[in-house]
Amino acid sequence: MNQIAVAHDCGNEKGLVSVDQALQLLVDHTPSLGSETIPLNQALNRYVAADIFSEINLPIFSQSAVDGYAINASAVTQTDSKFELIGEIRAGQRVEVELKQGQAIRIFTGTKIPAGTTTVARQEIVELIDLHNIKLTESLNSHADIRDVGEEVALGQLIASVGQKLNVGVIAALSMAGVKQVEVYRYPKIAVVVTGDEVADMIECLNSGKIFDANTPMIRAWFQTRNQTVNLIHVEDIEHRVIQLFDRLKEQYDLIITTGGVSVGDYDFVRPAALKLGFQQIFWKVKQKPGKPMLFAKYSQQKKQGQERKGQEQQQDQTHCYLLGLPGNPAAVYIGMQVYVATLVNSLQGQKHPLNWMTGVMSHALKSDARERFLRMHAVFEQGRLSLKSLTKQQSHMLSNLIDANCIVRIPSDQNIQQGQVLQGLFIQD
Repeated sequence: MNQIAVAHDCGNEKGLVSVDQALQLLVDHTPSLGSETIPLNQALNRYVAADIFSEINLPIFSQSAVDGYAINASAVTQTDSKFELIGEIRAGQRVEVELKQGQAIRIFTGTKIPAGTTTVARQEIVELIDLHNIKLTESLNSHADIRDVGEEVALGQLIASVGQKLNVGVIAALSMAGVKQVEVYRYPKIAVVVTGDEVADMIECLNSGKIFDANTPMIRAWFQTRNQTVNLIHVEDIEHRVIQLFDRLKEQYDLIITTGGVSVGDYDFVRPAALKLGFQQIFWKVKQKPGKPMLFAKYSQQKKQGQERKGQEQQQDQTHCYLLGLPGNPAAVYIGMQVYVATLVNSLQGQKHPLNWMTGVMSHALKSDARERFLRMHAVFEQGRLSLKSLTKQQSHMLSNLIDANCIVRIPSDQNIQQGQVLQGLFIQD
């Protein structure tokens, strides 16, 4: 009975914010960092900061959609129609020729069709009579297999809007339109601080009460999947060292992410150090499991002389350094990265929309908890719906079930979840 009471009190502790409140506070307190212009080939996973309009037509010229023959013929060309073959044009080759009635020329996919072309006959319906004459084995409509100028994209057409994520497909589409540079929201400069004295480098150290560090490689890999680099720093649980480190980092970085040292233990110095340095606490502790003792704070200072930033902050007199303190348990760090760090980093890049929650159907029942939970699950499509199955070993110090997990599912607080109940979740992107 005592254990149940403690769990209930933990979920109803005063001052806790809900998951949705915490996510909204992250967005509300983080204006975008402005923009910069970079080469398109370096812009993977960045966000467009200015609308992009096409400076060309796509296709640039009328071209053949197939390997075959450009023909000058009447509206409908009948089977066995014959044409004089006057030559060949390869793709990329410029040939100034004009077809006359009854003439044809060999062309290939993507080749610019010559003047006078009324239709294109794919090679499968063409028979060579001799070196200078062909005939059709099927009838052919006018304007067959011709890609017209600008049929995909017209000159001046909007091709990418502000906020568009530059994924592989978008980069390919912009490249085809001849875009070489893009204006994107500036990516935040991030320092990741891993606190603690308990990390082991070798197996021999485990006997002395130390553990292997999962947080550092996990965070590094998480950012690598997003084509981002961060500065990873380790600091011991010594208050003056934490203060000295934060004091230096707040002048150099847009965002400080910490793991561990954020609760109320004797050696938890992240929050006291931040507050002593003038960070404004926006929230501390979220009504969730795992990851309750999470801290979000902001340090503001006057711009230095000559310092300018584009975008929203250009009109302001202050710059900011944000601090997101995550608990040290690796599962809490993992959830924090997928849910909160993703939201915060996106918000700093102008993305103010909520996370893209998917919905699925629980395949089994779950007992209630006083706090909202994030459970690692495996989702599969069954009979046209997404079925969710919770995995074992969900404790905050455990990560082994990530080998089988492909999503993180939100379990509402104070509810017994029934089989068949619809829940929200996030697909694991990495």
